[in-house]
Amino acid sequence: MFTLRKATPNDLERNFEIWRTAVAATHHFLSREDFRQISGLVRNAYLPTADLVVAVDANDLAHGFLGGLGDHIDALFVHADSRSKGIGTLLVKQFLDGRNIVTVDVNEQNNSGRGFYERLGFEVFDRSDADDDGRPYPLLKLPYQRRR
Repeated sequence: MFTLRKATPNDLERNFEIWRTAVAATHHFLSREDFRQISGLVRNAYLPTADLVVAVDANDLAHGFLGGLGDHIDALFVHADSRSKGIGTLLVKQFLDGRNIVTVDVNEQNNSGRGFYERLGFEVFDRSDADDDGRPYPLLKLPYQRRR
């Protein structure tokens, strides 16, 4: 059983471990240099300042996190050892609550990520040839619209 709470500064190292293991499990397409470079940005710039929700176990150990801004999911990562336990679904469904339209970007090469969001009702709407930093990793734009 997992519960959700706001991340605190004490979660920083665990959240970086979650990110690192999740990317290693799902982003095989990243070059070693890009992984190293992105790791530094995530650890030193994104995680310390992002407004995150973490999914924690009974011992308050984080197993996944979601970051969002407005109606856009910026980041969703689940520790590689905790995948397929409903953590990602729990985090996304909480984010969807009360919103009619939500967007997310997924690397085109991340088939598991794309499939995950499509199972939740997101649909591919658009594609870019590169990621937001101009790296050669195309992004799929997936909106979710609540059905009435």
